[in-house]
Amino acid sequence: MTGWRHELHRHPETAFQEQRTSDFVAARLGEFGVEVHRGLAKTGVVGVLRAGSSARTIGLRADLDALDVQEATGKPWASTVPGKMHACGHDGHTSMLLGAARYLAETRAFDGTVHFIFQPAEENEGGGRVMVEEGLFKRFPCDEIYGMHNMPGVPVGKFAMKPGAMMAAYDIFEIVVEGVGAHGAMPHHGVDPVLVASHLVTALQSIVARNVDPAQTAVVSTTQFHAGDAYNVIPQSAVLRGTVRTFDDSVQAMIEKRIRLLADQLCAGFGARVSGWRYERRYPPTINAEAETGHAARAAQALVGDAHVILNPTPSMASEDFAWMLREKAGCYLWIGNGAGPGSSCMVHNPAYDFNDEILGLGASFWATLVQQRLASR
Repeated sequence: MTGWRHELHRHPETAFQEQRTSDFVAARLGEFGVEVHRGLAKTGVVGVLRAGSSARTIGLRADLDALDVQEATGKPWASTVPGKMHACGHDGHTSMLLGAARYLAETRAFDGTVHFIFQPAEENEGGGRVMVEEGLFKRFPCDEIYGMHNMPGVPVGKFAMKPGAMMAAYDIFEIVVEGVGAHGAMPHHGVDPVLVASHLVTALQSIVARNVDPAQTAVVSTTQFHAGDAYNVIPQSAVLRGTVRTFDDSVQAMIEKRIRLLADQLCAGFGARVSGWRYERRYPPTINAEAETGHAARAAQALVGDAHVILNPTPSMASEDFAWMLREKAGCYLWIGNGAGPGSSCMVHNPAYDFNDEILGLGASFWATLVQQRLASR
């Protein structure tokens, strides 16, 4: 698994471009004697393994894609592709699921069908949604489905999961503030969109502070501000972009409405206007089912003991497109500790991040244990 992980890490591919990665996964599955299916969401791979006579089915999902990040780890297995790296550990997730597939294919110590789902485009582009829309669960029925992600800051040997919201919904927004361009020395002849947009950035923070119930959780972050090209020119327009994270549908709807209302009215108050508006609900919240979370917990406890399974972690405001699969099938999304303390990897999406090879065996063992428990002979 370490060799597989390093090979994948050297050759990162981003959303829907994971052709080499897909070929690698399909080749390994074929070597193990697992039935291979390709083509869902362009580069997705599904392996099917049957044993015994039971009609019960279980889905296990790993993500394939990398990020547009320039690697700075200096590792011997560092990315060979400029500007792209596995900065979130999907190379490790893929390797752990391949390891479980090999073990289960060799032992066949279960009764039913396992679907090994290797999903493209988890980062930003919703490959999980595309797989579902293209008939993932019609072609590969699953009674229950599970996903797992490494988590820096959680010690090696620990797992974390909870029923209910595990990860937040992911929305994006774009606001174009249209002013009146003018000479930078004569601002009274124009309407400065930079000034207006700056006030709007501050005003957007009032939504969470004054409109969201304090018992709820939400984040509104303006992450981009684009305006102007010259030192002495007040530009005609300014563009704001950002993200919204929520756990509750009603809070999500309220924030979308408030952003638009604030933008329209604040701009009007300065004599500007909103000439462009975009709001997209990219990923829903990741909601774990209670029963399936219990199943995942029991598999983890069988490996590491009750004391090392965290059953009420603080949900993350980051997002996960496994949420689309959980909207269709009951399941659980959990975290496996990637290490904590001195010498451990930094957080994901950082140029210095690297997946911890020490947890590869543990992750693969979790998948195998879960299958053997859920598809035990009756």
